[in-house]
Parts: sequence; structure tokens; C-alpha cells
Amino acid sequence: MNTIQIKGRLKAYLQAPLYMGVLFLAGSLILLKVNFRLGLFAGIVSLCYAVAIYIAYRITWKKLTDEIINFAVQYGTVQNRLLGKFQLPYAVMDGEGKILWMNERFMELSGKDRSYRKSISSIFSEVTRENIGRIESGSFTVQLTYNDRIYDAILEKLPLDEYTEDYTPITDSKKMIIEGIGEITSIMLVDVTERETHKKRNLEQQMVPALVYVDNYEEVMESVDEVKRSMLVAMIDRKVNRYFREIDGVVKKLERDKYFIIFQSQYLKTLEDGKFSLLEDIQTIKVGNDSVFTISIGIGMGASSYTQCSEYARAAIGMALGRGGSQVVIKDNQDVSYYGIRGREVEKNTRVKARVKAQALREMMETRSRVLVMGHSISDADALGAAVGVYVAATALGKPCQIVLNTVTSSLRPLVDMFTTDAGYPRDLFINSEEALTIVDNNTLVMVVDTNRPTYTECPQLLNRGGGVVVFDHHRHGNEKIKNPLLSYIEPYASSACEMLAEVLQYFADGITLTNQEADCIYAGILIDTNNFMTKTGVRTFEAAAFLRRSGADVIRVRKLLREDMSAYKARAEVVRNAEVYRNAFAISVCEAKEAESPTIVGAQASNELLNIVGIKASFVLTEYQGKIYVSSRSIDEIDVQLIMERLGGGGHLNVAGAQIEDATVSEVKRRVEDIIDVMMDEGEIKL
Repeated sequence: MNTIQIKGRLKAYLQAPLYMGVLFLAGSLILLKVNFRLGLFAGIVSLCYAVAIYIAYRITWKKLTDEIINFAVQYGTVQNRLLGKFQLPYAVMDGEGKILWMNERFMELSGKDRSYRKSISSIFSEVTRENIGRIESGSFTVQLTYNDRIYDAILEKLPLDEYTEDYTPITDSKKMIIEGIGEITSIMLVDVTERETHKKRNLEQQMVPALVYVDNYEEVMESVDEVKRSMLVAMIDRKVNRYFREIDGVVKKLERDKYFIIFQSQYLKTLEDGKFSLLEDIQTIKVGNDSVFTISIGIGMGASSYTQCSEYARAAIGMALGRGGSQVVIKDNQDVSYYGIRGREVEKNTRVKARVKAQALREMMETRSRVLVMGHSISDADALGAAVGVYVAATALGKPCQIVLNTVTSSLRPLVDMFTTDAGYPRDLFINSEEALTIVDNNTLVMVVDTNRPTYTECPQLLNRGGGVVVFDHHRHGNEKIKNPLLSYIEPYASSACEMLAEVLQYFADGITLTNQEADCIYAGILIDTNNFMTKTGVRTFEAAAFLRRSGADVIRVRKLLREDMSAYKARAEVVRNAEVYRNAFAISVCEAKEAESPTIVGAQASNELLNIVGIKASFVLTEYQGKIYVSSRSIDEIDVQLIMERLGGGGHLNVAGAQIEDATVSEVKRRVEDIIDVMMDEGEIKL
């Protein structure tokens, strides 16, 4: 006879009559003490009841257990049939993803039968062994595409020792025997095609705000006859409206040179694929002279509200203008993308902005007890000259000012040596980072010149220690920038930070004077960054130089200060001699100026020299120094080296740019430069 162990509520239910017999016998014993004859009669009846129940159990037990077993088998079969007919595709796998069992819907979906014992990855490539191994507790969902439908594959780990007693899949009325398996994994597929389609459609239909600014509206309009101005405005309006109406956009003119646009996000890729052709199309407007209109576009998206997207658009247009105009910046939450056309930054002839910034800087200095100014690490003549310009401004207000300078290179030493105590300058005019951190307080104004990247400064810790930060720079904005400055003056069209400070000093205070040393130092910064007035020079560059010349700068004296030693000259010549020409247009070389005191300066000078070779459109010089690889890139007009350096993690200008790379070798960085050139040529970003 087959025996089974009965427990739980079923066991209590079957044993209840026996318990009642015992209860009756106990009651009879109590009744004997009250009435002997009545108690005896009750006892005999209770005993007969208990014997009858026991005999009935013995006679019917086998039939009862057979019925229980039959019910359990039928119940398990019903469970299995229900699972087999389950409308969602369902399958069971071993710990490595090998299929052990699948229901009918899974077989219909996959086109396999129950004899299929291969890995689940052979059907759904997205469900890998690594995904199965990532399931620790609960469930894990993988989205996959199969037969043009999208499914959420819900994976769940089922420890075998916990489930074999209560659940075993049954096929063809036989139990499936699983041996040597420590755990099984179930997979259930939920068709989410409609959900994902509606989700994608919802994202595509979200409204994206954009701002379009005409960069040089005032400058161009001043150069044409008044009768032509209305016609030019109409032409700009027509091109902007036609461009965005092609993507079902709504254009609202805010001011004479500003537009607000709304369009659906699904059309953004169309604009990107077209490289924002409006930038070039707007330049086809014939003004009648050499001037052309340029525009900048800022697009904001990725926020949870339209208000925040609008703020992103405002931030994006600010970054586009900070990159010199004729740029498109897309701010997608924290991600920023840049687009632009080849061309020079738009020079603004008006000095209104310089005057406004000068007055704002004066007010900030007047409310602070001390000024600390620093440039980028391994400072060059431009950073030093701009810092000296800040010192002049602070001194005019009677505020103490120190320049943070950690490394005095051989090219800077002649300039630094001019500012001695004998010449009337304080002994602590130049301090290092450690000294600056000891004197900075909440009433200290920290000024950053010639860089807008916090990690590139001489002492990044100062940015969070003082009572406010002011930034003066002529480099384009990148993804990394100093956060929340009190005043930010970024002018990419300027040739140098020294040019910007020379302009500001003219409006900073009445009758401000410069010593010969100060004028020479600022003039030297302009001279170096313009490569002797051959690069990025405009009308305002020469006006700044003229102001410095009137203030006491001497061209011959500055030329003597900037002379280099023989080792640096030989090192630069060696860089030029060993240069390789890549794709018949790009000169790439490595600077190994170990004997030179300032190898990065040698590399920058060598990259300028390489442009003098016929056929070279851009040059790149790699210098390994103090654990980093410094890349100096230069071009004349055809190649935007700033876009190349941005992909390398750096930045700069159209014709002058660079990057600093850590944890890489020179050969690796060289290969990366070549790969970036290849990709940009394939994408059409570089056209030779």
C-alpha cells in the first residue's frame, strides 16, 4: 500500500473524529462521579464510537489516500496545463541559459518545439549568459526585439531546492526529471511594442525651444546705407522663417536680431544631419561690402519642464556666443553638443561691452580687501601680461594684489625679473599656490585670466575659497567651465587676454598710468599670442597695442625680452625637421626638447613654424611634460583645429588650439589625432 504523509489543515480535518472520541471518553469519566449509572452508559457509548471510527479509518484509508494522490496529480496536471496555455511566452532555463521547458506561446513565438535544448541566446541575442548571471534577487528585465516586435524579457532565478516539492513542470503526463542543476531561471516575454511606440512618439512630439541670434547685426547695419537696411532685415527674417517652417517650427521674432523658435524634437536629427545649413545660408545675404551676417543658435532639451528647457536654450545661446558666434549649441540636460561652420570669429568693433565690464570689475574690486589673480598652469606671456593688467587695475584702487605663479619658465623669467623691489614692486607680487591658500578669505576677489577651465588654472582650490570669482578669457567655451562667476568676460574674437585687459584699463579709471615694465609685459602677451601680429589680429588688436605703446611699451625692448636661448631654438628646429605629413595636409611632430626649460613653449612655437611649409593646412606638435601630453595645434584659415582639439578633450580657437592629456603615451595620442582627422574627413567636417 502506498503511504503518504498528510500534514497541515488536511491532517487536522481527518483526525478531528478521533479527537472527539477522546473528548467523549473524558466526559464520561467526569460523569461517573456525578451519576455512576449514567456515566457508565456514556462511557460504553463513547468507546463504541471510538472503535467504530478506528475501524472505519482502517477500512477506508487506502481508498482515501488513493483519492488524495489522484487529486494531487490532477491538480498538478491542471497547473501545468494552465502554464502551458499561459498567454504570455514562458520558458525555464538552467543556470547557463540552456532551455529546459517552454510553453505553447513561447513555442509559437520562437518557432521551436519542446525538444529544443540550446541556449536562449541562440533565439534572443540580447539575453546573454552575463545577463542571467546578473540576477541575484528578484527579477531582471532585458528589452529585446524579435520579428519586428519589442519585448520586455523578465528573468527570474528560481532556487531548485525551494520549488521541486511544490512545483514541477509536467509534459505528456510525465514529470520532467532535472538532475545536477543547482538553480533554474525563468523567462517571461511581455510584448511592449505598443508602449514603446507611443513612448517614442511622445518623445518625438515634445516641443524643443531654440534661440537664434544675429551675431553682428549692429556692425553690419552700420556699414550699409539706411535704405537697404529694411531689405536686409526682411531677407534675414525670410531665411530664418523658411528654414524652421520646413520642420513645422513656429518662429517668433523677439527683437530685431533675436528669434524664438519652437519645433518637435523628432526634427532635431534632420537639422543635425544637415549640419544646420542655416549658418551658411545666412551668409549668402549680400550686404554690398565684405561684411556678412552670421547667426548663433542655442537649443535646450532633456528637462522635465518647458521652463527648464527654455533655461537650457538660454544657456546654450550664451555658450554659442562665447565660442565666437556662427555656432550651434545643443544643451540636452547635462550633455552639450557643438556645431559650427568654418570661418573666423566675428570681430565686434564696438567697445561698449569692454566699458561695461570695466565698470563692473571696478565695483567688485572696491568691495573686496584683496585681489588674487592667476592664469593657466605653466603660464605663458599672455597669462602673465593679463595678470599684470589686473595688478595695475587693483593698484589704481589701492587694493593689494598678488599673482599666483607656480612655475617660472625660461620664456617668462625675463618678464618676471622686471618686477623687482628696486622698481617699486612688492616682494610678494608673485606667490605660489600654497601661499595663496594661506591668505585667501571670504573678502578676497579671485580673478582668472587666459582660461575658463577650472582644472587648467594654477590653483583650482582658490575658486572655492575666495569671496567671488571673475573670469577674463579669449578662448571659446567648452563643456568644462568655472561655475557661478560674479563676472565673466569671454570674447573669443579677441587675439589675447592681454588685448582684453588693455581695453578694460582704458575705461577702468580716469588717468590710469602704466609703467614701462607693465606696458612691456602686456604688449609681449599680445605679441606672443598673435605670432607677431600674424594670427587673429583685428582692428581692436592694433588699437590695444597703440594704447600700450603710448603708455611706454617699447618694441625693441620687448623683442629683446622674448629672445630664446640656443637649446630652445635647436629643439624647435628639430621638431620641424622630424615632422611627418599626414594625408598630404597635416603636419604632426613630437617635441623631445629635454634640454629646454620650457618644452611646451617650444612645441607651441614649432607648431607655428610648421605652417610656413607649403601645403600644410594644420600642424600638431605633441610634447610630454610633467606626466601629461601637451598638444599644440595651429592652422591658417581652412581647418578649424579647435573642433579637432575638442574631440581630444581640449579646446581653443579656430586657428589656435590645444589639449592636455593624462594617462596616455605620445604614440597613443598621435594615433588618436590621426583617427580624429580620419573620422572628421569621413563625416565631412574637414574638407581639403
